[in-house]
Amino acid sequence: MSRGPFLLLNEGRAIENLIEIKGVKHAYSTKAGPLPVLDGLEVAVPEGTFCAVVGPSGCGKSTLTRLVAGLMKPDEGEVWLHGERVRGPRKTVGMAFQNPVLLEWRTILENVILPLEIVAPTMSRAKRVERAMELLEMVGLKGFENKRPSELSGGMRQRASLCRSIVHKPEVLIMDEPFGALDAFTREDLWQTMRELRAAEPFTAVLITHDLRESVFLGDQVIVLSGRPARTQYVMNVDLPADRTLDVLYEKPVADMLSVLRQQIKIAQGRDEEVH
Repeated sequence: MSRGPFLLLNEGRAIENLIEIKGVKHAYSTKAGPLPVLDGLEVAVPEGTFCAVVGPSGCGKSTLTRLVAGLMKPDEGEVWLHGERVRGPRKTVGMAFQNPVLLEWRTILENVILPLEIVAPTMSRAKRVERAMELLEMVGLKGFENKRPSELSGGMRQRASLCRSIVHKPEVLIMDEPFGALDAFTREDLWQTMRELRAAEPFTAVLITHDLRESVFLGDQVIVLSGRPARTQYVMNVDLPADRTLDVLYEKPVADMLSVLRQQIKIAQGRDEEVH
């Protein structure tokens, strides 16, 4: 575990930072005046890394994801993706939210192939279906591809949403609390599904979450943001096996990491209330 930005290594070679947030400041306009949410934020996410972001409620975590996706521009500072400054929305960014936002008039298969229709209009229908079915099979939805979203459980809809978010093989996947509305058993099952997806199709990801266990189980690094206006308060390198299972959550190394993260959240909140 370390403070400040760090670079992961692969066979002794530095991995390029896919995402770089440099000195970003941002404030929202309110009736009472500007509301600063980010204050000189610095974040570096190496390529191939699963980065989990935690922090007090309202500290600007979701704002961070919108900046990376190019859905909004910072008041000051710069956001870089794969060596290019982000100046607007990018087709190479996948996004998954707490609400799956599936289109009810389309089948699950048709929902999953939607990004391909937008970013790869020349791809044949057969190729789109083949790609979507590969992912649906990976997440256990083979046989449900012709169902409508309303015919599936919440967990199944979220699995379909995850497939849709990576079907076009994005540079980076941004997830804003995609498992937050699910029950504990379904949530943990989807954590394992996410790890299996990454093993089959490696990608860089930024996950916003309030669940510290989720951040450690899924993350290669965990960034703790300070209270609003947010800065990067702490960065943890998650030193766990890549092929980890849920059992690791009950072992001492994870307990130690969670203890450190809880303490950092308390500091960010400016109070001693324990965080779960």
